Amino acid sequence: MPDSGIRDQLAAERTHLANERTFLAYVRTGLALCAGGVTFLQFYRSSGTLPIGYLLLVLGSGGVVAGAVRFFRARARIRRAARQDD
Repeated sequence: MPDSGIRDQLAAERTHLANERTFLAYVRTGLALCAGGVTFLQFYRSSGTLPIGYLLLVLGSGGVVAGAVRFFRARARIRRAARQDD
């Protein structure tokens, strides 16, 4: 089938784009959590809300780091699979 090469190439490109899209979702969520944490720390100064603000900052930062780790691992697997297909 002559179109199988282009189909494989397009499928690989879709996989790369999906990986990037997932990473950006991690970053977006992490930034939103960090923004919520900063908001709690800036506007709610009672002792009960300080742990919530710090927790949101830690969770947001951890989410970005986890997303980056997953992105680079998935990218490496995608590249290895592409080399094996060649």
